[in-house]
Amino acid sequence: MMIMVNKLKLPIDLKRFYYNYICTCKFKTFMQFIIYILVYPFLWFISILPFRLLYAFSDFMYLLIYRVFGYRKKTVKDNLRLVFPEKDDKEINKITKKFYHHLCDMMVEAIKSLSISEAEMKERYVFTNVDLIQDLENQGRSMVLMLAHYGSWEWIFILQTYVKSRGNAVYKRIENKYFDRLVKRIRAKYNSHLITTKETVPLLTKLKKEGITTVNGFISDQTPKPWKAFHWTEFMKIRVPVHTGAEMLAKRLDMSVVFFSVKRLKRGYYEATFETLADHPNDFKDYEITDKFLKLVENQIHEAPEYYLWTHKRWKHKDKSPEDYIKP
Repeated sequence: MMIMVNKLKLPIDLKRFYYNYICTCKFKTFMQFIIYILVYPFLWFISILPFRLLYAFSDFMYLLIYRVFGYRKKTVKDNLRLVFPEKDDKEINKITKKFYHHLCDMMVEAIKSLSISEAEMKERYVFTNVDLIQDLENQGRSMVLMLAHYGSWEWIFILQTYVKSRGNAVYKRIENKYFDRLVKRIRAKYNSHLITTKETVPLLTKLKKEGITTVNGFISDQTPKPWKAFHWTEFMKIRVPVHTGAEMLAKRLDMSVVFFSVKRLKRGYYEATFETLADHPNDFKDYEITDKFLKLVENQIHEAPEYYLWTHKRWKHKDKSPEDYIKP
């Protein structure tokens, strides 16, 4: 039996599928909206708290996340024992507690982005040598900023107040489209744009052809899918697959590569420093820039391990090798 759907002849089973799909999408969107309007007022209230109360709330979150629920506590301790085999349980526990305190601080600082003023953010997130970025910009150079899940990356977009170039940050889209729009709106206040991985190459190619200089942030210490990895190397003395997209894009579009490091000075105050990895990336062998970046990240971790994001499973492919993913 055939029926008409939008002037097309479709089997009745396909009509049911189409109808159910539309209803499911509408229901999902409706529920996302309900969650957003319920949660957003709470987030706004937290964001307008003075910092003293904001960090008191962070301490309360620490009790819940670490003490009560133990969010990814096993993953954190397994990672720490893996990369610091010389440390005993007492040292591991000390780092773990400091890490969870810092994690909660980063969460409330991200919420604070909703209402924090530009002046206050500049006071709390200081760049030691922003002239390095400005010099490259004056030379008409676009840049790739390579950074890790270390210190604080939530307030990096304040950099855009010091430069004229368009700022882009590669991110993973939030499933709830209303929160996704909110995050984009916050970043857009400072001429900073969030773009997905799929959008990155065509957009930056287009901007280059139009003569628009860009500053592009890539958090490059995640673990890629091993069967898609082009490069394996040692990170914290453990062989793993690594992301090479930032380096390859810099070479493709001839963009300077800069390492972005963050140091926590005290609670709520950070100091960011830039270091040139490559003025002309095509002068370097493939993956040489990526390896150099990872060595600098290792130095940060050894200096103050509690500020690295230990909850992600960075070394989950440690027992594998590239040959395991080569199809016969």
